[in-house]
Amino acid sequence: MSGPKVVITDHVFPSLEIERAQLGALGAEIVVMQATSDGQLVDVVTDADALLVCYAPVTRRVIDRLDRCRVIARYGIGVDNVDVGAATARGIVVTNVPDYCVDEVSDHALALLLGCARRLAFLDRRVRGGRWDARDAQPMHRLRGQLLGLIGFGKIPRRLAGKARALGLDLLAFDPYVTAEEMTAHGATKVALDDLLARSDFVSVHAPLVADTRGLIGEAALRAMKPTAYLINTSRGPLVSFDAVVRALREGWIAGAALDVLETEPPAAAGTFGDLDMLLLTPHVAFYSEEAVQELQHKAVDSVVRVLSGEAPRYPVNAVRPSPR
Repeated sequence: MSGPKVVITDHVFPSLEIERAQLGALGAEIVVMQATSDGQLVDVVTDADALLVCYAPVTRRVIDRLDRCRVIARYGIGVDNVDVGAATARGIVVTNVPDYCVDEVSDHALALLLGCARRLAFLDRRVRGGRWDARDAQPMHRLRGQLLGLIGFGKIPRRLAGKARALGLDLLAFDPYVTAEEMTAHGATKVALDDLLARSDFVSVHAPLVADTRGLIGEAALRAMKPTAYLINTSRGPLVSFDAVVRALREGWIAGAALDVLETEPPAAAGTFGDLDMLLLTPHVAFYSEEAVQELQHKAVDSVVRVLSGEAPRYPVNAVRPSPR
């Protein structure tokens, strides 16, 4: 009897040796794609026993074609590119890796915060442009005692909270699913979103991308922030309206923004925002370290191996109970 068929819909890794080693014990047939649309998947995945997914859209159209699939494992924390409801209806377990880059993303968010607070990108551009004048840094304020507002209070913002407190920042947090007591235990004060936006010197976004959070930070939210405040996003691009951020910076609603993720990646021509000195962008890299990537691959593939072996995965997203077939 032949082994299971595992389709890697797409990936960004330099090597798939981890996948080949872990799936090899099952005698799996591995099919590697670089799909960017559901249309590229529908005819390939029909007889797949498992999918490993990075950014490819695993839509209802794809899931309806899965005749024997038992697990869809996402390389990452968010599962917004997988129709979890459709998978659940078909009895397919969906998994993610919720704990693989907690240090990296919290480090990156803090780096962006410090970059804003110390105006690093702006000052670097000035020096490279031939200016050497410390007055270009004005105004700049001491970090200690300023307020960091965290939108979302899961693993990553909790780790960031500890790092920020060490620098003397005070913390506000908004998350309707986390109690005030839990936030207090991590040094944060639970507040409403409007209150957080109005009071924070730095607003760092860490919410999941779901229907209710798409476009969460748009024109209204940016206008509610202090004109001296900075916006940071290392979560999901569609949580923040990039056009609204550009307008906010041009019209002075906020002091600056630092974004690792965008609604559209890569962004449109820089001519639309290239002159904005207080916009700091990085190319969706907050998750990255060599160690984090290897951990991600190991844990995603482990979910596939466990389910195909008739075991429960460590990180299920839905309530499907896997069973041998």
